[in-house]
Amino acid sequence: MEAKAVLRFVRVAPRKARLVVDLIRGKNAAEALTILKFTPRHAAKVVEKVLKSAVANAAQKEMGDVDALWISKVLVDGGPVMKRMQPRAMGRANIIRKRTSHITLILSVAEIAPKKPKAPKAEAVVEKEAATESKKPKTARKPSARSGASAEKKESKPRKPKAPKAEAGSKKKAEAPSSAAEKEQ
Repeated sequence: MEAKAVLRFVRVAPRKARLVVDLIRGKNAAEALTILKFTPRHAAKVVEKVLKSAVANAAQKEMGDVDALWISKVLVDGGPVMKRMQPRAMGRANIIRKRTSHITLILSVAEIAPKKPKAPKAEAVVEKEAATESKKPKTARKPSARSGASAEKKESKPRKPKAPKAEAGSKKKAEAPSSAAEKEQ
């Protein structure tokens, strides 16, 4: 059995409301109320109201103990966007988008299922790991091909030393004495 509460056209941006909703998704209703109470965001107050409404709806439906309720589904959908203009320099204008949200919260009764013993499950996992290890051939670790290949390249191809580059201003100076030396001869 489920209890549902919907709040539509609330003046909170969906992106900001989703940050708050993600904090309480899958939690107990009482724990979620505590989290929302101490969350310092505007959207937390709005979501808290929706959660209280859903708890009241569950009490109205007589779904059982309120402490057994947990948040099974929470949605924040985008609503209509109000557009406003803000004047800017040189006759221009920027559009300001005032976004709205539709928040849907669904509560369910926590069903207590009998827990299975974990010991046989853990033994099965250990047996599977042992079986996979025995199938894999054990080989010695080889050095990475990258480091070996780069070392071979360096050894096989020696680099030629580069001649120092002359600066732009020094070319003129270098040419002038050589032409003067030629004139003397």
